[in-house]
Amino acid sequence: MILKTSLLAAAAVLAVGAHDPLKDLNIGDALPAKDNVLKDVIGGERSLAAIKGDNGLLVIFSCNTCPFVIGSDGSAGWEGRYPGLAKLAKEKGIGFALVNSNTAKRGEGDSFLDMQKHYKEKNYQGHYLLDDDNIVADAFAARTTPHVFLFDKDLKLVYKGAIDDNVEDPKAVTKHYLEDAITALVGGKAIEPATTKNLGCSIKRKPVEHKH
Repeated sequence: MILKTSLLAAAAVLAVGAHDPLKDLNIGDALPAKDNVLKDVIGGERSLAAIKGDNGLLVIFSCNTCPFVIGSDGSAGWEGRYPGLAKLAKEKGIGFALVNSNTAKRGEGDSFLDMQKHYKEKNYQGHYLLDDDNIVADAFAARTTPHVFLFDKDLKLVYKGAIDDNVEDPKAVTKHYLEDAITALVGGKAIEPATTKNLGCSIKRKPVEHKH
């Protein structure tokens, strides 16, 4: 994918060296932090395990501020595809959760109140969860917004990476990675590719304290 906008190009990250080492999840690994209880914008608190559907669980690490999510300078941003993905997941019996782990930006657009407002304004569906101190993101080794993780009915990882191959224009997408993975999962078929490169802004984690 070629990014046309300088802002998106500048924001792009493929790794988070400052916070590594994070232990990557591999295909077949079990859902991490499954019982951690997270605050939900639709009310109450719930764990990822509780959101699981009969056929699996879709987790997307996201936020309210990254141009890869919200769009910028002509880019549509990937969040415009969230409602459709939530609808597809529901139809296929897959739980759907967005997770905001931007701990360092709670005062800059990613507070819980900001999340509630954004959820309504952008017609999000499903659950939007607050990950305090980016604990869940660390357990997943989630690095970007967005970063996708799809689990089967046994909560084993079957797909991770990107939503599709064009953040700027949904009409120009040629590879519907996540939609194809969901369809294959429910149809009992092999997911190919099972891993794609996540692209987005780095998750803004809590600063690491160094002991002297």
